[in-house]
Amino acid sequence: MSSDADRPPMVAVPSGIPFRTAVRVWFAISLQTFGGPAGQIAVMQRTLVDDKRWIGQRRFLHAMNYCMLLPGPEAQQLATYVGWLLHGTRGGLVAGGLFVLPGVVALLVLSAVYVAFGSTVAVTALFAGLAPAVLAVVAQAVVRVAKRALTGPALIGIAGASFLALFLFGIPFPLVVLVAGLAGWALHRWRPDTVPQGGGRETDEGPPPVLPDDALHTERPSGRRTLRVLLIGLLVWGVPVAAVALLTGGHSVFTQQGLFFSGAAVVTFGGAYAVLAYVAQQAVAVYGWLAPGEMVRGLALAETTPGPLIMVVQFVAFLGAYRDPGALDPWAAAVVASLLVTWVTFVPSFMFVLLGAPYMERLRGNRSLSAALTGITAAVVGVIANLGVYFAVHTLFRRNHPVGQGVLVLELPDLSTLRPVGLAIAVVAAVLIFGLRWSVLRTLGVCALLGLAAGLIGLPVD
Repeated sequence: MSSDADRPPMVAVPSGIPFRTAVRVWFAISLQTFGGPAGQIAVMQRTLVDDKRWIGQRRFLHAMNYCMLLPGPEAQQLATYVGWLLHGTRGGLVAGGLFVLPGVVALLVLSAVYVAFGSTVAVTALFAGLAPAVLAVVAQAVVRVAKRALTGPALIGIAGASFLALFLFGIPFPLVVLVAGLAGWALHRWRPDTVPQGGGRETDEGPPPVLPDDALHTERPSGRRTLRVLLIGLLVWGVPVAAVALLTGGHSVFTQQGLFFSGAAVVTFGGAYAVLAYVAQQAVAVYGWLAPGEMVRGLALAETTPGPLIMVVQFVAFLGAYRDPGALDPWAAAVVASLLVTWVTFVPSFMFVLLGAPYMERLRGNRSLSAALTGITAAVVGVIANLGVYFAVHTLFRRNHPVGQGVLVLELPDLSTLRPVGLAIAVVAAVLIFGLRWSVLRTLGVCALLGLAAGLIGLPVD
């Protein structure tokens, strides 16, 4: 662990990059954030570290490691953190806000199109092509994270145990993440050779960054600052939920969604893929806001729009409120719920980054923290694999039936209800992504056209 003498000075130095220039760059980045968190982080790496050299590789990776520890979309939080490093609080708010804005607008429009035209043959066929393609996308996410995270038998064991805990026993997701973090810390303490540190990724090649480390914005952590950020964040987060509860009642769909997704925002460790199985189960089985197949369609829409994949919660809220609008017009209810859920999903992300960033700047090089992160990242592999199984069961088969005895909880497909068109498109998507190495967006486009063609010639697509 670094000593106090080794830590960088905690001073706030004005950035040498004009704020207006940074805003334009962040907006340009926001329009390129397709393909999930790996692609989004790659865009920031290429733009901020490789091309413009606004920040060094080590500092970028340190920020990324912290954001991976947080609940919420790690790529959006990384944008917020780097924006904070460059221009303080306003930089973080602008960078994180612009990161999600194009996706919010795009998914709001697509959700409305789905509600208005989703029952037509053409739209049904399009989604019949998109949903199986998502299975290949999730499989790609498993492979990518596994290559980075599972560097030894102990970490493979954590990933496997996490998958079984969720798939066979239905153990709560937050508990899985907590135990994995503790396991990573314990392995570092008693078997440090099983938890690699850095993996060789922290080399900073190329010319020095435009802004050296001591010229980046930093703030010395203090109780006063922490309390101020916490109070403002909680007010901004909670006031809209309290308002809809007062105006529409405690049992309205708006209040239910505001409270549920506020809670989900604090347990979404490992990004959208890791938590979507939990969100899908609650939204479908508990609240009845949408059907299992619609959750997969929502993820397909989120894959085709820029921004974090957790934006799929906007689709969930839109459908749930449209179908149970209370006293409001269904379209108005859907838009209100969609924006409310987006708000309560992303406000905590800003709060977590702005609260913790000053402390993390003092913890650069802390190996115990890095080890806990390594354990959580390994667990995320198992979590995403569980999500893939969940989606496969509900996408490729029309009916499923639960099987359980004691602590064992399983949902098995009815093999006689296999969707052959869906299976064929899933195979095509796998070949395009893994064999031909096509991009996610290009693959989804081809699979959507395959689904449309199958529907138009009369093949069973639903």
